[in-house]
Amino acid sequence: MSRRLIGLPELEDLAIGAAVLGTGGGGDPYVGKLWAQGRIHARGPVELIDADDLADDDLVIAAAMMGAPSVIVEKIPSGAELVTAFQAVEQACGARATAVMCIEAGGINSTIPFALAADLGLPVVDGDGMGRAFPEVQMVSFAAHGLAATPMAIADEHGNVTVLRSISAEWAERLGRALVVAEGGASVLAQYPVRGLDFKRTAIRGTLSLALEIGAGLRRAGRQGKVAIESLTHRLGGAVIFHGKVVQVQRETAGGFVRGTVVVEGLDTHADSRCEVTFQNENLVAIADGSILASVPDLITLLEEESAHPVTTERLRFGMRVYVLALPCAPLWREEIGLAKAGPRCFGLDLEYLPFEQRLAAR
Repeated sequence: MSRRLIGLPELEDLAIGAAVLGTGGGGDPYVGKLWAQGRIHARGPVELIDADDLADDDLVIAAAMMGAPSVIVEKIPSGAELVTAFQAVEQACGARATAVMCIEAGGINSTIPFALAADLGLPVVDGDGMGRAFPEVQMVSFAAHGLAATPMAIADEHGNVTVLRSISAEWAERLGRALVVAEGGASVLAQYPVRGLDFKRTAIRGTLSLALEIGAGLRRAGRQGKVAIESLTHRLGGAVIFHGKVVQVQRETAGGFVRGTVVVEGLDTHADSRCEVTFQNENLVAIADGSILASVPDLITLLEEESAHPVTTERLRFGMRVYVLALPCAPLWREEIGLAKAGPRCFGLDLEYLPFEQRLAAR
């Protein structure tokens, strides 16, 4: 059995590591960190447990926010909404949950489950459904393995609570997104109620521990940003694919997503080159001089040059000096069942997926 307590210092590391795994999106983990810190300060640390600590018939429910990251930053819930949504799913399932889970290991949805867990006195399971951040409900390992996203409950700050039962995760995304847009562009939700046996069978394990490890390493970096970035890429089997200065950022919020591009003008060994990163909440594809360097579902993450801290899409600014990293996704997403849920074509990209290692080797 593997158990550890997550208190205020650990949340600092989790927020940094989750922003790396969040690939620019998922909502700013800093916002979720502040929320969780307040609840943990009031209630005490939250236990992080291993998947093998779950009994096969235990009920585990994901707690999350849904909406455009740029809206989430300005529309922070009080916390009561998430408790209401979570309990609505428990009621729909006719059972009490044993633990809370993160639907994704990146962004705000890696930290706010700890706020809920503190309020309810429940542990959080060390694992998630993505191993990174994706923008849509069906882009999770549970859906790839045929598990249901619903009953799913969505709650807003006005007291509206909606419980959805859908015929597929894709329909849960479509209906849920329309509701969230109507509620102002961001709401909290509880979803994917799964039993312990199914969690152990389908979740991407150990991702919160990984985020904690990444965050601790980058936090200790100080001004040794380049060394920390080299250590991180080596640890995760990734690569620095570009280094430069942000010269253009284009963003728009529509349909519950933030879509846009960032253009990075090359420095040092990348001088005289430009890299364009396209995003839909999360970074989707990186192209330099007409050549694709990496694409979803692999992770594309921008780190600030001096601090080595991750930069989310809503915080990108002209003049920032950044490293662009490509990191391997969880093995599931390179398989057929994973690509069917979260491959490039699922985002409207007219390209075949190739692991970034193959793309870089061919340059």
